Amino acid sequence: RSPVTSPQVLEDQYSPSRWSPRLDRDTIVDAHLAVTAAGTERARAMAQTLLHVPYGNGDGEKLDIYFPTDPSGSFPVLVYIHGGYWQCLSKDDSGFAAPPLVSQGVAVVAVGYDTAPKGRCCPAKAAAACVARYPLTLPSALCPGHMDTMVLQVRRSLAFLVKQYPRIRGIYLCGHSAGAHLAAMVLSTDWTEFHVVPDIKGAVLVSGVYDLEPILHTYVNDALNMSREVAQRNSPMRHVTPAAPAACEVLVAVAQHDSPEFRRQSQDYSEALRRAGWSVSLLDLAGVDHFDIIEKLSEDSYILTQVSRRTAPRW
Repeated sequence: RSPVTSPQVLEDQYSPSRWSPRLDRDTIVDAHLAVTAAGTERARAMAQTLLHVPYGNGDGEKLDIYFPTDPSGSFPVLVYIHGGYWQCLSKDDSGFAAPPLVSQGVAVVAVGYDTAPKGRCCPAKAAAACVARYPLTLPSALCPGHMDTMVLQVRRSLAFLVKQYPRIRGIYLCGHSAGAHLAAMVLSTDWTEFHVVPDIKGAVLVSGVYDLEPILHTYVNDALNMSREVAQRNSPMRHVTPAAPAACEVLVAVAQHDSPEFRRQSQDYSEALRRAGWSVSLLDLAGVDHFDIIEKLSEDSYILTQVSRRTAPRW
């Protein structure tokens, strides 16, 4: 539980743009968007791609697939889940990490999902009624942009990949910020209702939020419209399962210039995984902030790029 109780302090702690020493808060988000868009454009120019592959009927339920330079035989896949506080960014600017990986025989899949503020039209009581009435495997049961829906969509995207691409040999998750939260929720999935069990071999969780309750009374929740029940249901910290014998390895990464609350959340979640028997490492990266900690995945020499290569070796 967060030691911070002041609403204004919570606003500051969960505003990543306030904590970067590189740029002021009014320009750093635009700079981040420019970097990831340019990197994705370069990736699409050099890699064999399948873009906007539907994994469901929702507007946002699409994947961008960047195939290895030599796609013959089987290959591992790094599944990238974008951030944006569950209300902005998209898969369309999420291919920037592909070039160093596809050149080494690793496919990269950027996952799209329906972000808020579509969720603003879905009051908490109505969403809760949807959850109670329909099985979670029905994508039309929940409102687009609701937290339950986003978690479900990411889970369904992995089930789709496994069924559609049998040549995949090992899935490696990578999520940033809100995407790290969604990737962490994948780790707690009961796959029986999906009739498939993805072979998840590793997860790299970068500057994530793993307990949603502290953001309930911040600006972040204006678009998400989460109730306390929804936040608890979708907080990875509350759903850490005992590690199975074949549980994947987890790397929790956090930036030196993330806020103290972001850093605390990474430390607390990694410790919760460790107590549950998971193989987990906490990587505290010096000299980076909430934004360039993930932007640098486009660089061959960056430590997280090297970790991703080692985590997802060519089969």
